[in-house]
Amino acid sequence: MFAKKSQEWTLVPSSEKELGEVCERCRRLVQRRAAVSAGISAVPLPGLDVVTDLGLFTTLIDDINREFGLTPEQVERLRPELKIRAYEAAVSVGGAMVGRYVTRELVLKLLRRTAGKSVAKQATRFVPFAGQAVSAAIGFFAFRQIGYQHVEACASVARALMSK
Repeated sequence: MFAKKSQEWTLVPSSEKELGEVCERCRRLVQRRAAVSAGISAVPLPGLDVVTDLGLFTTLIDDINREFGLTPEQVERLRPELKIRAYEAAVSVGGAMVGRYVTRELVLKLLRRTAGKSVAKQATRFVPFAGQAVSAAIGFFAFRQIGYQHVEACASVARALMSK
């Protein structure tokens, strides 16, 4: 009967309660995508996990930005002073993917930060079944950590906009 609300018009949360609800939804989303990433990491095909993680993470960042009302299109609709505040807040919290178009290069740059974990994950593949399980666990925790950091960056930007 009721149509799902248009994601294009999602507004930046306007209260701490709303912000908490959005953060919780996004953390659940991160958990689900991290579980998918871990499942793919357990498959012993070289490179499959990297390609999958790139796709999963790109859509995850877009989805989180949309939930917070911080996609590039949504930020462009803000009043000029709020738009400036949003970009300043994103820069101050290190939110390289808040309010910006997410590209493969940007995601690769972020994933390179966790390169040590990735190397460990790849190395564990040489040990039969136990190595695949360890690889999946490392992949899950690395993916979840990066996702949670982005949720926190978006929440910080939303708080800065609420204080205006």
